Amino acid sequence: MRTLADPSLGSVRVMLKADDNKPRKLKYNLGHPRILTFGGAYSNHIRAVAAAGRERGIETIGIIRGEEHLPLNPCLAHAVACGMRLGYLDRATYRLKHTPAVQEMLRERWGEVAILPEGGSNAAAVRGCAELPGEIGEPYDVICCAVGTGGTLAGISAGLPEGRRAIGFPVLKGGGFLAGEVERLQHEAYGRIWPNWRLETGYHFGGYAKTTPELDAFAAHHGVEKIYVAKMLYGVLDLVRQGAFAPGTRIVALVTSGILER
Repeated sequence: MRTLADPSLGSVRVMLKADDNKPRKLKYNLGHPRILTFGGAYSNHIRAVAAAGRERGIETIGIIRGEEHLPLNPCLAHAVACGMRLGYLDRATYRLKHTPAVQEMLRERWGEVAILPEGGSNAAAVRGCAELPGEIGEPYDVICCAVGTGGTLAGISAGLPEGRRAIGFPVLKGGGFLAGEVERLQHEAYGRIWPNWRLETGYHFGGYAKTTPELDAFAAHHGVEKIYVAKMLYGVLDLVRQGAFAPGTRIVALVTSGILER
């Protein structure tokens, strides 16, 4: 882990831990020989499922939001190179992808498949992410992560030792609804809900994949990507400077989307 050197943090210690959450979400989701999942045209989840399918000899199908555009962008081209077959749903149907009617339609088209949700967040993914806290060797008090679908936060919270807590930073505008998703995922995975986490919804910078010149500069300065990690890290540092953490607090900020070498 890399500790941030910033005098404005005072005695609060912020440590960056690079940890790709996609393999964790997939760890207990790869027991079926044919997997179908969903994502946008630039989905990291689609890339991860395709790569896992190639590595493990699993047939993968990616259902992409919107119309097909050729040539394929680098993300989808990589997925196809890994052996993933692609299908497309118009945006209205895509919004109903979780419904029995749409899933039955997909099974009629693609055959018998295990269907993973967009982003991979389900009970099995929560169990995979719950293993993360136990792998942190440094003493810590708080784990912070970006939140897209809620699965990573749900798992981290479930895996925390007694007395530790987790804070999630939604990258979506109006991300307060994700609190219900975290609770639902925890209940599906473990039959209970943990009280050791909260959301900070004020650091979305306009919504998913939105950015500002300030956030761009911040991401470049700290060597992190700006869709997820920069928003979370900006929020962590802002809260520290506001006095939201007691002196001496040790914070692990998860870099789930890759950290640039510095």
